[in-house]
Formats: sequence, C-alpha cells, structure tokens
Amino acid sequence: MTKPIAPARAKPSHKVPKPEAGYHHGELQEALIAASEAILAEHGAEAFTLREAARRAGVSPAAPSHHFGNAQGLLTEVAIRGYDALAGALRDAASRKQDTREKLHAQGLAYVEFALKHPGRFQMMFANKRLVADDPRLRQASRAAGREFEIIIAELVGGTPKQAKTAAAAAWSTVHGFAKLALEDKFGSVRSEAGYREIMTTLNHILNYLWPASSARR
Repeated sequence: MTKPIAPARAKPSHKVPKPEAGYHHGELQEALIAASEAILAEHGAEAFTLREAARRAGVSPAAPSHHFGNAQGLLTEVAIRGYDALAGALRDAASRKQDTREKLHAQGLAYVEFALKHPGRFQMMFANKRLVADDPRLRQASRAAGREFEIIIAELVGGTPKQAKTAAAAAWSTVHGFAKLALEDKFGSVRSEAGYREIMTTLNHILNYLWPASSARR
C-alpha cells in the first residue's frame, strides 16, 4: 500500500522580528525616555547618543526617530519631564514650611538637591543647543518651574509682578550658580556622602545669610 505523503514542513524563518514590534506606541516612548534617563544618570549629558538609547530600549536604531524625530526631540522630552519634576520638588519644599523666608530657603535647598541627585538630567535641562529650544512645551515647563520661585518671592517682597519676577530671577540665579559649581566639585566631592553633606551645609549657610528665617532675625 502506498504510504501517505507527509505534509511539507514549513521552513524555519531566519528573520528576527523587530524588537519594537512588541511595544505599543506609548510604551516605546516611555522605554526610550527611561533609557535616555539612565544614560544621563550614569555617564552625563556628553555621553548621550540616540543609538545607545535605542540599544538600551531594545529597539532598532531607527526607532527613536519615528517617535521623537531626532536626538534633540528625545532629549527635549527628557528635559520637559525634568522641569516638571523640579517644579514639583520646589512646590513640595515650600508646602512644608509656614514662614515665607523659610519657604524660599527650603526651595533653595530643594533646587540644589535635585541637581546633585540628577546631575545628567539637570545639565541636559539647560543644554539649549541639544534641545528643541523653541518647543512650546519645554518653554512652558521651564516657566512653570520658575513660577514656583515667583510665588514665594511675591509673598516675601510684594511689589509689582515685574518686581517679583526680577527678584525670583535673582533667587534662581543664586541657587543655579551654586548647583553648577557644586557639580564641578567646587564645594566638595559630589560622589561621596561626606562631600554631599559638606555641599549642603555650605549652601545652608549661604541661604541663611541671604534669606534668614524670621526667627533668626529676632
């Protein structure tokens, strides 16, 4: 009796499915942002490349461009989230104090603490040449963070909105300059616990001199 002919087996495919095929649109965006954050945290802003972000996210080198256009687009999204986080830190710091000067003092500490804990992200937030500087969402996020200073300054100095804005710019410049110098180890090493404490102690003395709390002025 003739043996039945076995059905032909399908040849195994040697094509590797695209890694990004398993992602939904939003999930891939989040994965790329998380990968970018990790690179910035580990190696700083100068070490960031779009290819490395794609590799860490497990997607093809072309995948980021489909969602963010280019490296500037991806880093701009990282910066926007950085400003959002900074605004939240400043708002939270002020909410835990009653005296207006103490609120401003707490915001100064929170600003520098944010920079020391997230140096790569912090540096990227102000690296305008690597960002889409005219992105409206980036501008809005930056202004929102600055607004947290303006709210407290307005309570402290009164005056016109323009005067409060100018005073807030002075406050921001003070803590931002300190943060930049601290990240360059000008006040101690940011890579050790002892160095971190030394930096924050120095900052505390400076803020006490600039904005002494009500109790300290009596």
